[in-house]
Amino acid sequence: MGKILTAIGLMSGTSMDGIDAALLETDGENIIRRGPSLYVPYDDDLRGRWKEALQTAKAVVERGDRPGDLADAERVLTLCHAAVVKSFLARHGLKPEDIDLIGFHGQTVLHRPDAGVTVQIGDGPLLASETGIDVVYDMRANDMVHGGQGAPLIPVYHAALSANLPDGFAAPVVFVNIGGISNLTYVGADGVLSAFDSGPGNMLIDQWVEAHTGRAYDRNGETASRGAVVPDLARRYLSSPFFSGNIRRSLDRGDFLPPEKGEVSLEDGARTLAHVTAASIVKLADHLPQPPRTYVVCGGGRLNPVIMGEFADLAAAKGARVVSAEMAGFDGGAMEAEAWAYLAVRSVNRLPLTFPGTTGVSAAVTGGVIARKP
Repeated sequence: MGKILTAIGLMSGTSMDGIDAALLETDGENIIRRGPSLYVPYDDDLRGRWKEALQTAKAVVERGDRPGDLADAERVLTLCHAAVVKSFLARHGLKPEDIDLIGFHGQTVLHRPDAGVTVQIGDGPLLASETGIDVVYDMRANDMVHGGQGAPLIPVYHAALSANLPDGFAAPVVFVNIGGISNLTYVGADGVLSAFDSGPGNMLIDQWVEAHTGRAYDRNGETASRGAVVPDLARRYLSSPFFSGNIRRSLDRGDFLPPEKGEVSLEDGARTLAHVTAASIVKLADHLPQPPRTYVVCGGGRLNPVIMGEFADLAAAKGARVVSAEMAGFDGGAMEAEAWAYLAVRSVNRLPLTFPGTTGVSAAVTGGVIARKP
């Protein structure tokens, strides 16, 4: 057992809606004490800035490239995260010296696993300087150096949480994170992990609703609840080559695009995309070692009752139950941020972050770069 460290995890996901921060005390293995969390949404100007960064990043060839104003966007993003850390500490009566590490995901602006390139903007040394806390960042790159897809990274944390599930959750249990992109983590009775991206999560619905209404997302699934699934449109998404074959790969934000404006009504488009999110999870679960009996759902998608309803119906048809992370005793909104804190501790202890069954890496490897406080 390693030393128990106190870490703050910071996550800004593919939905680009805001920053999640969460406190964790852990040895990076079996001991996990979950602390408070905080969510700070981005304003419209910042969300627009990150969208511009996605376009600018298309010119990146080498991971360290920062064409156009990408370097400035990276600086602004880092300062936003520093402000969240300071607010988090003040809110909970903590000082920088109370925290051993920050696990810093940054913002993914480019992810091309087939080309071995992934870019998460976020300046680790600047964050360490601004907060006075050591920072572990750039945790995906080493996986890709060793032949992995660079995602998903949080399955090792899901595996640790699975040991703390209450009684009554039928195995096999699969953790489902429905963020901008959805991913699955299967934890076998023998501890073997199997994980992969399962398809678009909230991303397409968010883009569709924003393009029509200016709202950042479909709050409580209100728009989707007024629509109907358009079979031809759903079939078009679910027949994507991504879902066929036996080789799983991680997704980039640009791998799936929303329907063309005017192709279907606002409501039918939102409902169809909610169905696609749920159906893709159940479809890809066929690639797991055993059929799931219980799905534990975290991420923003768990708050959309249309997605959850579609998912529950499709899973029930295969003999499985769908529950939110909260029903399992966890915090579904903070789980990814908690995972980044957990990964930071594993990184400094040189423990593996990724495994052949999670990213396709050739052998289990650690990762991350540490930036020391001044």
